[in-house]
Amino acid sequence: HEAPLCSLPCRLESGCNYDYIEVFDGPYHSSPLIARVCNGVSGSFTSSSNFMSVRFISDGSVTRKGFQAEYYSSPSNDSTKLLCLQNHMQALVSRSYLRSLGYVAQDLVIPGWSRSYQCQPQITSSQVIFTIPYVGCGTIKQADNDTIIYSNILKATVSNGIIKRKKDLNIRTSCRMLQNAWVDTMYIANDTIEVKEIQYGNFNVNISFYTSSSFSYPVTSSPYYVDLNQDLYLQAEIRHSDSSLALFVDTCVASPYPNDFTSLTYDLIRSGCVKDQTYRSYPQPSPRIARFKFSSFHFLNRFPSVYLKCKMVVCRAYDYNSRCYRGCVVRSKRNAGSYQEKVDVVLGPVQLRVPEQWSLGRSSPSDLTENQGPAP
Repeated sequence: HEAPLCSLPCRLESGCNYDYIEVFDGPYHSSPLIARVCNGVSGSFTSSSNFMSVRFISDGSVTRKGFQAEYYSSPSNDSTKLLCLQNHMQALVSRSYLRSLGYVAQDLVIPGWSRSYQCQPQITSSQVIFTIPYVGCGTIKQADNDTIIYSNILKATVSNGIIKRKKDLNIRTSCRMLQNAWVDTMYIANDTIEVKEIQYGNFNVNISFYTSSSFSYPVTSSPYYVDLNQDLYLQAEIRHSDSSLALFVDTCVASPYPNDFTSLTYDLIRSGCVKDQTYRSYPQPSPRIARFKFSSFHFLNRFPSVYLKCKMVVCRAYDYNSRCYRGCVVRSKRNAGSYQEKVDVVLGPVQLRVPEQWSLGRSSPSDLTENQGPAP
């Protein structure tokens, strides 16, 4: 961490009009651009988190060898660490780091919440560990475009007096949700050494089949056999402690292959626009839950299985300017500067009931896998 982003000669952002490499400081192409490299120029780059992505751009004119890259990872500073978990964020601060600044473990508190049992830290022989809820202990929730941010602060200050010689210590914690990823940041402010920790993680969305339109009983058998043209009911739900989030089904695509959604596909819904005549959405019991159905089918040439890949969008609940409330959107060519990823979930296989000869599918929640969005 904190190493120079370009330690060898490299070309940044300009002069690359044909074939070039883009290096991003994070898991997606919407992450900050570190460098754009071309014309045989080499470079060395360092990410500020546990992710770096690389994109190769080419045209159809000249064909050569391509590019080669080597990478390695190294541990970051362990004085502070932040984890953004499903129900809370966890801040860990080294006791030796506090001692180096002239503080003891008991000096570090969440301002205004030091007497609340829920907001007090666990003190071990080596660390001070704060379990900070997303709703409570003074955590502030903010929104920036499609980003939802949960932030709090840990403080250690000198006792009241006429003079002081120790710096106040502020450790600011922030968990930032970008539709399909968490960005964890932690840094020290107020004239002290600045420390920054960034981690990316998965956003947890669960999707499963249900036995009827009442959505009372999830399908638990595996395989789950159905008849041709049978109604299939699905429910997707955000798994997170913040209840003021909304979920929207942007796209669902069917394929006979679990890992190929480009060769042979069929759209149920795309960009919020319904493409299949049997697709129907249901009223949401809460903004965090999305429900829909469609009638089973099989692909020609008798492929035995059907897989679904659904793209979900997470927004602030009741934010009517967000994507979750705009419905069908006919998309034009994306602006690379505003590109944002979403939650991709693959569900299946679904197979036709064997005795019927015209069957479609099986599935259970155990067949669910979650992807990280577009590959770098």
